[in-house]
Amino acid sequence: MDSRGPEEEVLVGDLIKIVDITKTYQMGKTQVHALRGLSLTITESEYISIMGPSGSGKSTLLNVLGMLDVPTSGEYIFRGTNVAELSDNRLAEVRNREVGFVFQTFNLLPRATALGNVELPLIYAGVSRKDRKERAQAVLEQVGLADRMTHRPNELSGGQRQRVAIARALITKPGIILADEPTGNLDSKTGIEIMSLLDDLSELGHTVILVTHERSIAEHANRNVELLDGRISRDETNR
Repeated sequence: MDSRGPEEEVLVGDLIKIVDITKTYQMGKTQVHALRGLSLTITESEYISIMGPSGSGKSTLLNVLGMLDVPTSGEYIFRGTNVAELSDNRLAEVRNREVGFVFQTFNLLPRATALGNVELPLIYAGVSRKDRKERAQAVLEQVGLADRMTHRPNELSGGQRQRVAIARALITKPGIILADEPTGNLDSKTGIEIMSLLDDLSELGHTVILVTHERSIAEHANRNVELLDGRISRDETNR
């Protein structure tokens, strides 16, 4: 399925390889160049932060990496497969199985309980009611919400809602966690707790990629990628 020659073969351990990716949006008569020829390789179990000023392309890059958005040009290789060659159904399967998303605004269903929100991806996956309930209970326990399973979002604190969102991201047992400003709507103490949870997930072997504008949050990662005007301006290892 991969169209590249042997000289471009993915190295062992490479999870994601994007080559000369661009993303252009048409806004009326104006073209907005969100990504401009960006190349990046991410290996299994890396912990990466993506930083940059507003409009630098951070969230666009995260959406491309999560296969939520299609680049205008360039190549995206995921586990050795060219993503552009996948059918829509196959792409959805790969995304749902491999990637867990955590958003700044939580994106929880207001009328569903914490358990119901976490179960949702498994409903789409066709998992039986008994199995998805057991798995949802297990991940809610994992994120410290064993006593909040029957609570709805408006009955939970911001930190608890973000824990529900993280549990929902974990329910399909993905290898990759993509977090877009995961502490953006939280106070500093709760933000530290959420970052500790993401640190733990990294230690367990998940690939964690987070977008943040806060240097203190970025420092949790082992690698920091900074964007400027849709290009990588800095890519360095933290420790």
